Amino acid sequence: MTRSFWIMLLAAGVGGLTACATSHEDLQQWMAEQRRQTVPKVTPLTEPTRYVPLAYVGGTAADAFGSDRLTQVLRRETGPLSVSASLVAPELNRRKEPLEAYPLDAMTMVGSLDRAGQKVALVKVDQLLHQVRQGNYLGQNYGRVMRISESDITLREIVQDAAGEWIERSTTLQLQENTK
Repeated sequence: MTRSFWIMLLAAGVGGLTACATSHEDLQQWMAEQRRQTVPKVTPLTEPTRYVPLAYVGGTAADAFGSDRLTQVLRRETGPLSVSASLVAPELNRRKEPLEAYPLDAMTMVGSLDRAGQKVALVKVDQLLHQVRQGNYLGQNYGRVMRISESDITLREIVQDAAGEWIERSTTLQLQENTK
């Protein structure tokens, strides 16, 4: 490639750029016309409300974060200790047993034994076998074992009804036959 070729190529490029610049005058004129005609519409902002801090008088008012205030509010809302609350109160104060961590539908009664004249149920949870006696607790609804037979375990559970009241209900965990 010779030097004259490069000069001709450069001249053609400059000529093309010059031609592009002159052909956009009508576009620039149209843009200027549009800028003059367009008027922005801005809605004014409303004045913000002024913050007025309240004075805190520490000596005369009750402590806003104290437990006394919470206790007063709870007493006002619940009134005297109701029958339903007294039903669940002893359950909240006792130590939980290991099988209360599992829901009843995760437990399976697989058999029963007679030990020294007392019925013992065999309950399977998470591939582990547990011995359950009358008076033990099962499930997450404060289920106390009331009766054990060869075919089922009868529980007394304490649950909340739709109104939020604590009620007792009877539930049965039945013997599951091995289906292979």
